[in-house]
Amino acid sequence: MPIIQINLVEGRDDKVVSECVREVARTVSRTLDAPLASVRVMVNVIKPQFFAVGDVTKAESAAQKDKS
Repeated sequence: MPIIQINLVEGRDDKVVSECVREVARTVSRTLDAPLASVRVMVNVIKPQFFAVGDVTKAESAAQKDKS
């Protein structure tokens, strides 16, 4: 049973994320020759203040861009 985890920073439309989940499941099923019903896809949505590149959070980065 393939299990796929996707980590995303909060902010994407739910419909877009749901479509991503479906497409990932279909792709994994097809490429691994696994029954679609056996594929598990989980999306972990992370608040921007809890995701950082280096020591700058996504929230801080967005705030800096807004000032520009």
